[in-house]
Amino acid sequence: MKIEPGKYCPLIKKDCVMHKCAWFTSVRGVDVNTGKEVDEFGCAIAWLPMLMINTANESRKTCAATESFRNEMVQQNEQTKLLLQITQKRPELIE
Repeated sequence: MKIEPGKYCPLIKKDCVMHKCAWFTSVRGVDVNTGKEVDEFGCAIAWLPMLMINTANESRKTCAATESFRNEMVQQNEQTKLLLQITQKRPELIE
């Protein structure tokens, strides 16, 4: 069962004026809950919860990628330190 939103706009305190309203906007993308393509017009205020969830998910992915990159840099830094220690103890290895 699909629940349809009402037509009442609390901002203007009457029925939605749809395309006459500056906040009646098109959203295109993929619904993360269903995986289906979304290409619909609707009130920007009504889109906010879905867009905020999407933004939070993207932020989580970015944080994970940044942490992964940091871990790689730490690992390479440790390897570089080890190589520097070896070459300082045995400079003939450089030549």
